[in-house]
Amino acid sequence: MLIADFYVSFYKNQLYIWLHLTFKMKKEQSAILKVGVTGGIGSGKTTVCRVFEKLGIPLFNADLEASKLMNNDVFLIAEIKKAFGKDIYDENNTLRRKNLSAMVFNNHDLLMQLNALVHPAVFRHFAFWHARQANVPYVIKEAAIMFESGADKELDLIIQVSAPESLRIKRVCLRDGVPPESVQLRIHAQISDKEREERSDFILTNDDEQLLLPQILKVHEILRAQ
Repeated sequence: MLIADFYVSFYKNQLYIWLHLTFKMKKEQSAILKVGVTGGIGSGKTTVCRVFEKLGIPLFNADLEASKLMNNDVFLIAEIKKAFGKDIYDENNTLRRKNLSAMVFNNHDLLMQLNALVHPAVFRHFAFWHARQANVPYVIKEAAIMFESGADKELDLIIQVSAPESLRIKRVCLRDGVPPESVQLRIHAQISDKEREERSDFILTNDDEQLLLPQILKVHEILRAQ
């Protein structure tokens, strides 16, 4: 009985310590702002995020993490196979991206079905990632379809990166070697800059005329002071 009482007391103490540290950590984490950076294709949001990284701010790239999860998250993989067939992954359990892209291209229902599987997995992953951050005033989540995916609801503030459509088309054509018409289709498939701006807290103009860095630094100082 004495040994049993010892272990009961020991584990109670361990549980108390764990709960205390967890509560303390959550309080500290809750003070770390979650800031989203979004913008249409060719707007320069990735460039903006790289500057924030250079300023010491942790960056979570939603598109990159989604790509990883589709190959690493066993639960997500199982759901994708269930929805799109086992052959959507090869013999090494690697996603056949071209096959999946072909299936959802111009098929709104299938695209919504895929997003309904992937977006919640990314949200969970972001929450775990955010919980591991410390000693920073805020973190950045970069996402192209911030509002469409509902990711804005889990964030404290949103930064929109805007640029003229003609400049965005030119940038993407040079970057990807694609014709302007295909870029226009991709731009018009996304929500407009106007709508994103109306739903954002900060707007950065990346039009190759106004200096971008001073705008980023100004926002950084505001966020640090929050």
